[in-house]
Amino acid sequence: MRGYTERTKILRQESVTTQPSVSLERALLETEFYQKNYGNIEIPVLRALNFKNLMEKRKLYIGEHELIVGEKSEGPQVVPTFPELCAHTVEDMTVMDSRTYISFKVNDKDKEVQAEKIIPYWKGKSTRDKILESMTPEWKDCYAAGMFTEFMEQRAPGHTVADGKIYQKGFLDFKKEIEEEIDKLDFLNDKDAYDKKAQLEGMAISCDAIMIYGQRYAAYARELAEKEKNPQRKEELLWIADNCDVVPANKPETFAQALQMYWFVHIGTTTELNTWDAFSPGKIDQYLHPFYKNEVADGSMNYDKARELLECFWIKFNNQPAPPKVGITLKESATYTDFANINTGGIDPITGENGVNEVSYIILDTMDEMKLLQPSSNVQVSEKNPDDFVKRAVEISRKGWGQPAFYNTEELIQELLNAGKTLEDARYGGSSGCVETGCHGREAYVLTGYLNVPKIFEITINNGFDHYTNKKIGLETGNPEDFKSYDELKEAFFKQLEYFINVKIEGNNVIEKIFEKYMPSTFMSVITNGCKESGKDYNAGGAKYNTRYIQVVGIGTITDCLAAIKYNVFEQNRFSMKEMLAAIDANFVGHEMTRNLVLNHTSKYGNDDDYADDIMLDVFTNVRDRIKGRKAVCGGIYQIDMLPTTCHVYFGSVMTASANGRLAHKPVTDGISPEKGADTNGPTAVIKSCAKMDHTSTGGTLLNQKFAPSSIAGEEGLVNVSSLIRAYFNMKGHHIQFNVIDRDVLLDAQKNPDEYKDLIVRVAGYSDHFNNLEKALQDEIIDRTEQAFN
Repeated sequence: MRGYTERTKILRQESVTTQPSVSLERALLETEFYQKNYGNIEIPVLRALNFKNLMEKRKLYIGEHELIVGEKSEGPQVVPTFPELCAHTVEDMTVMDSRTYISFKVNDKDKEVQAEKIIPYWKGKSTRDKILESMTPEWKDCYAAGMFTEFMEQRAPGHTVADGKIYQKGFLDFKKEIEEEIDKLDFLNDKDAYDKKAQLEGMAISCDAIMIYGQRYAAYARELAEKEKNPQRKEELLWIADNCDVVPANKPETFAQALQMYWFVHIGTTTELNTWDAFSPGKIDQYLHPFYKNEVADGSMNYDKARELLECFWIKFNNQPAPPKVGITLKESATYTDFANINTGGIDPITGENGVNEVSYIILDTMDEMKLLQPSSNVQVSEKNPDDFVKRAVEISRKGWGQPAFYNTEELIQELLNAGKTLEDARYGGSSGCVETGCHGREAYVLTGYLNVPKIFEITINNGFDHYTNKKIGLETGNPEDFKSYDELKEAFFKQLEYFINVKIEGNNVIEKIFEKYMPSTFMSVITNGCKESGKDYNAGGAKYNTRYIQVVGIGTITDCLAAIKYNVFEQNRFSMKEMLAAIDANFVGHEMTRNLVLNHTSKYGNDDDYADDIMLDVFTNVRDRIKGRKAVCGGIYQIDMLPTTCHVYFGSVMTASANGRLAHKPVTDGISPEKGADTNGPTAVIKSCAKMDHTSTGGTLLNQKFAPSSIAGEEGLVNVSSLIRAYFNMKGHHIQFNVIDRDVLLDAQKNPDEYKDLIVRVAGYSDHFNNLEKALQDEIIDRTEQAFN
């Protein structure tokens, strides 16, 4: 068993072997509360009192060997439901219970309770119901056709990250600051003073709620200690109680209390609402380092103690699968992972100098030993970081399970500066979720859904018609057989692009107002700068910075499609547009010569070939400029990032064949990665192609690379991969991550899954068990180009 100590071996084993299941405890408590109180209290206060009610009444859990306490529901791998967001049908629950992948056990009694108590109350009241009722026919047609997805259809805005404030203040301090803001309200001159008062009162109540939760854990640990026969465990339980006496009410005083403080905050944010994605710890190595250094100096802490505590902390993340999703929301993110992402390394946000410290290395050791899906672990690589830190991270990455991923500190700071952040705030920047960049503790950077750019081109060459839904869903931009030039085709494509982006953003505007009105996130607002000062909720644009993201999918596929038509139809006259369309309609059956030409004899993105890369840059620029800078209704600014989670598989499944030779229903490209098998000039050519786009004008880009273990073995392999990362980052690339595994191993794992239960691969901005992936996604990972250094 993996684990640095016997304790963490046991805890990890429990975490990885427990089948995820659904609990209705939260749903029942919330439903009863709403039935008594809805309509009698201002909404922010209602939501805060609901949160307080949950924290007062929910069952507590302390595992037999735990040192860090708190679960999202009754125990490890047990998830709550959020009926105010999505009251799942009984049929949904049956599907969750029985599906092959990403299943959650639901007992028959809970299905009855869902049918008799939960669904009847929340019908028409949940945000999902409100969203679907409010959307236009155009939006619904586009959503059904897979033109885009909608994150809020079953979840809530979230996507934010902790900064250092929760280690410098307790919630008594936060509550005092909120009360001071209430005292400043000017009811004579400020027309919004009443609304601000309700919001601030809600935030103050949320402070009480999390402190009550900590107090209950202190009492529960003492209760267990009284019954405990083992003297060592009795002492540990009393130690846990002492820690919970301090946090979250007061600022932490020790390394362990700092971890416990963060964990209470994490549970608070993910209990209040089912945020997409889970709350993240940010630069935790730098926040923990002062505690570690002080305790080492006084003799109360050493490497071994810190390592065990961090492993206990790691396991807590892995105990928290993302609450169950169904339908399209599952397809766009088919994983148990809830995307809490830890940033390690980079720079010290206060000094701007090298941020790597002793805790950074302990985190790398913890990551290496635990080999867990959660938390998603990354390293920020700065020009100022020592090479041995990067090499140690590469050493872990090449073990083949996809962590850590690598992020460019200087580039992501420049992203934030370009987006209007101050240098001081930009230094608190980093990734959350997959690759998304934001100012930790200062920004609400909300992902709204994925955009299927290759399918927009498919709609273009079908003059607005969608073969998946058999409906006209786009503009009539002309019969492509009549186009006389590539520029005419491109102009039609960009018109369709503008149309579908507009439909998506129109829907986003409505959804944003629904969450502003009905689902304030008062606890999240406490820990996000700007909310208490503005008297506005996190979900109402109250944060200091507010960004709304649309995630662009398929840049490799669309680039190669346009290159295939530009080169073969309009420049070389190898075949006509009519012949191209006929080949696509036939899925290239009977058109093998056409497919051979577009697959093997046309420039492809990912080879440092300017012919294809210039097309990529044209598409990238046009997509970005049609989204970036647009205003959201609650004061935010739109931005793009380029990542897929598992949506590239879903998007491909709703498409016919593509002009680049991709067959019908096969995945499109992930992130900014080239098309599978298209990048034939080696890894350095890939990064040169990818670096031609301006990463600093986005909110994050994702690049997957795959190597055979033998190709990066030994000291030479470490140097080569480290140099590849440094070279890409010198070209202002944002992110790179690696799958290091033989193709034959993956093929054998498909045939003999029981022999590969522990096999983990990198999917997109996260890692997952190979056996948890549907076959289409397994095939996509198998088919990724296997690179080598020559």
